[in-house]
Amino acid sequence: MTTHQPEHQRHRNRSLQDTGNVKLEYGADDEGKGVVQVHSRWNNIHLSLVCVLLGISLIMILDGCRSSSESWVLLGSAGTLIWDWTSVCVVLLFTVLQVALYYLPVGQVTEGKMGCDGKRLKYKLNGLHAFLLTVVLMLVLWFAGVLRAGAGTVRIFSLVSAAMAVSLIFSLTLFLCPIRTPSSAHVTYNTGMTPQLLPVYPQRLRSEVMCVCLCCTAKPLLKFVLGHSMDPRLGLIDVKHFVMVRVGFIGWAVMDLNYLLTAVEMKNSSLALLLVVVFQLIYILDFLVDEGSVLTTKEFTDEPIGFIMILGEFIWIPFFSSLPAYFLLQRPNHIHFLSAVPICLLFAAGFLMYYLSNEQKDGFRRNPSDPAYARLNTIRSPAGSSLLVSGWFGWVRHPNYSGDILMMFAWCLPCGFTSVLPYLPALQCFHLLRQRANEIEESCLKKHRDAWREYCRRVPYKLLPCVY
Repeated sequence: MTTHQPEHQRHRNRSLQDTGNVKLEYGADDEGKGVVQVHSRWNNIHLSLVCVLLGISLIMILDGCRSSSESWVLLGSAGTLIWDWTSVCVVLLFTVLQVALYYLPVGQVTEGKMGCDGKRLKYKLNGLHAFLLTVVLMLVLWFAGVLRAGAGTVRIFSLVSAAMAVSLIFSLTLFLCPIRTPSSAHVTYNTGMTPQLLPVYPQRLRSEVMCVCLCCTAKPLLKFVLGHSMDPRLGLIDVKHFVMVRVGFIGWAVMDLNYLLTAVEMKNSSLALLLVVVFQLIYILDFLVDEGSVLTTKEFTDEPIGFIMILGEFIWIPFFSSLPAYFLLQRPNHIHFLSAVPICLLFAAGFLMYYLSNEQKDGFRRNPSDPAYARLNTIRSPAGSSLLVSGWFGWVRHPNYSGDILMMFAWCLPCGFTSVLPYLPALQCFHLLRQRANEIEESCLKKHRDAWREYCRRVPYKLLPCVY
């Protein structure tokens, strides 16, 4: 389905925050100011468990990837450090490098959502250049003998611990010294269930901008964990954009490349590991080429930035997403060239489904009278827009999400079927995309009513044709 309105957004599996735990209600106060009430179902127990157990569970998952012949030790193999200061320095150096690369005088500056001052927020989109320079620098240091990839891999547990510590310090700084800018909406919390408005907008601004209010019980903890600022900025750097793109995705690419170089150093490289790393680098590269797509995602536009988001970008995206590569480094799986062919075809099919369905959707939205879409069937909606019910959106209702799922399962298959661990990122992706699809469908049903019901009747499957 495609409409003139942005119900379907390009999506990357990237947020740790469970969108099912917050509910946004749009309205206006007595003065006509735009208001978003965000009702959260998080409580002290949920927040404490997530904050404490997330890093521990990630270390245990990584530990479970070790060869079954090794003795099991809680929270790390025997002789493996959980903490060392070298790892802290590595994480800090990577973060500082990405801050420096953010200021590169290349890349376009694009406008995003409306800020509280009535002006569009501007973002520097040079993530692709930062990614390429980071990779080149890493390879130069490796070839020069300055960097030994294996030294990073054996410190994987301490790197996770260091990333947790850095994200905690980062979050505490953001919490104790909040960044007050005219363009950033501030979030307040109420101890009751009646929302309170925070008047952060000038009197002249009406429905064009929003004031954000979260209503829940654990006020101090929620402000720290979920955040109390929507779009904090440090100079040119938008903090949310920085941690999502530069720390999360480029950090993921660095870990993939590090695992591949470690395999070369150990003379234990394999076709399976090469496939996983190449597939994931293509996925990351495609995201960075279209970096502006993140600016319209729900996580970016509607959720404040707090400890849980920063922690997710520092540890979950780089280390959990690269889990299949780490698994193959610990448990090599040698596959035949002929076995690699269908896996490559599956990844290519997923990539094409994701890319072409988004192109069809965006093109139809821009110009529905384009001759390229003349043969496509549509349903007229009472909202005044058209629902596209053929082409890619005639197969399933969310083909872009289907493509995402196929790609992620494609880079898990080289790991074989001896363990479920390398499939955990793909399973998490499926769960998050299924949740997002349900949210979109609820919104579309309210907006398009009978037209949406007719579309669901004609296209009965959400994500996987003939399956789901």
